[in-house]
Amino acid sequence: MSDDALVKDFSCMDDYDPNSLPADVALETIKSSLSVIKGTEKVALRTALNAVLDEDIFSRINVPSGINSAMDGYAISSKDIPGDGIRELKVIGTSWAGKPFKQGNGTGECTRIMTGGILPEGTDTVVIQESVERTGDTIRVDSEIRSGDNVRQAGEDISVGDKVLNRGIRLTAADLGLLASLGIGEVKTKRKLRVAFFSTGDELRSIGEALDEGSVYDSNRYTLYGMLNRLGCDILDMGVIRDDREAVKEAFLSASDIADVVISSGGVSVGEADFVKETLDELGKVEFWKVAMKPGRPLAFGRVKNACFFGLPGNPVSVMVTFYQFVQPALRTLMGETQTEVITMKVPCVSKLKKRPGRLEYQRGIMERNDEGLLVVRKTSAQGSGILSSMSRANCFIILPIESSTVEPGMNVDVQPFFGLV
Repeated sequence: MSDDALVKDFSCMDDYDPNSLPADVALETIKSSLSVIKGTEKVALRTALNAVLDEDIFSRINVPSGINSAMDGYAISSKDIPGDGIRELKVIGTSWAGKPFKQGNGTGECTRIMTGGILPEGTDTVVIQESVERTGDTIRVDSEIRSGDNVRQAGEDISVGDKVLNRGIRLTAADLGLLASLGIGEVKTKRKLRVAFFSTGDELRSIGEALDEGSVYDSNRYTLYGMLNRLGCDILDMGVIRDDREAVKEAFLSASDIADVVISSGGVSVGEADFVKETLDELGKVEFWKVAMKPGRPLAFGRVKNACFFGLPGNPVSVMVTFYQFVQPALRTLMGETQTEVITMKVPCVSKLKKRPGRLEYQRGIMERNDEGLLVVRKTSAQGSGILSSMSRANCFIILPIESSTVEPGMNVDVQPFFGLV
């Protein structure tokens, strides 16, 4: 029996297909064939969010820059803390954040100080204002005070020369604030990854076009756009390509000339027009066509000229599942990001989940707290690969291993929260 005949004996409805690559092998195959894109750019801090840092960042200053107060109160010398009883100290001035009190403190003296204010010379301790009695220019302190209380040392957070950010991280809002605190206004990042994508199918219509019998609106380009946009890619939407050999070939040629990555949706399932497969056989190389997973078995990966290629299924849920599980890790690797793993956790499932061994499954779930305040997960009703509302309602994937079978309520399952998927 030929390979082609063997392929046709198994459909997307079958749970076991010897021609489907295990998901972990498929992901490793993808990652092992990738190289980080070349090219960097200097970007202003305000535009650097979500970009991948292409340099190690070292601090040129101490943070905080000087010894300062962590609380509103009074700066005193620990030598003036009484061994027992009460001691009176004279208030001789005020140290504000950004406006220090220049005069030093002598024995028996203190300075009113605000949070962030620099400690005057001769002081090493701050007594919070709630712990003192003040009468006029005099405060009363007791022996409960400890030397060094409520004081932040210079460089306590960051010291000169400290490495604060590593090359290869995806910059977050906290990272931007950290860079700003060091006085850094621009950073070197990897250039944006250029991604071209299109849908194939004569039945697809764009928003604004009338639907005729058998036609549907193309949702895949919108979900792909959203997922690519969140990754900070330079995006080219090439629209809907009709089921025509020359049109498909021209789309692949145009996309591979301008993009680092080409993504198509539709046209890779058994029984569909072979224009995508024919074109890829002519223009590039395909590493695999099917993965042992549900939804999303018809997933292709390879190269078209110098661009990476991902052929995603046509069903809307399958597009999102295969993108998150295979395309997104690949894009993050191409961008030079060093941390590409996502969070998974064990959570009790309160729903019965139907499954037969043979494929890794990504069911859509809702993770929430039960009446006892413990995290549990339940499925989002129907799990069909065309039911996009299941993705809209979900906040996580429930991952069922290839060898597992039906899950009964109360059993622990692997859960992958969407917040870890960028």
